[in-house]
Order: sequence, then structure tokens, then C-alpha cells
Amino acid sequence: MEGRALISPDVLASYAADAAREVAGVHDLVGSALHRHEGVRVAREDGRVGVELHLSLEWGANAVTVGAEVQENVATCLERMADVRPDTVDVVVD
Repeated sequence: MEGRALISPDVLASYAADAAREVAGVHDLVGSALHRHEGVRVAREDGRVGVELHLSLEWGANAVTVGAEVQENVATCLERMADVRPDTVDVVVD
């Protein structure tokens, strides 16, 4: 029997949130007080996946460096955990 599984955007957002928090210099996701993945938006359209993360950084962290590391870590995590390679990973430092 052949089939296809589709992982929900909430699960992908949760993976992305965890991956972002692993990066040195990330203080937290903005708006993450109630839900583990709040501050992350995952959009699927025409087979493409886009991720947007809103972060607060630790004092003195370089936003450009941390942002690039978050982008890479999130993309790698989603590929490893869900076999999804996002087309975009946008990082917003709030």
C-alpha cells in the first residue's frame, strides 16, 4: 500500500521553535509565554513551505550572526525531523 503523510503546520512550528531556541544568543521567541511554538508561523502554499520566527536576543548578541544560525538550524531540523526543506526561513528580531 502506498500513501503520503502530511505533517501539520503546528508540528512544524513546534520543531522550528525548538531549533531556534538551541542557537546561542537567542533569548526566546516573542509571544512564547503560553504556547511552545508561539512566535513562529509556518505557511504552506503550492507545495512550498515558508517559516517566519520572531525572536528576542540575549544582550550583546550579534543579530546578523544569530539570525543566520537560526535560519540554518531551523532548516536542518525540519529536514531531519519531518523531511521538509523550507523554501524560506525569515527571522525577525523584535
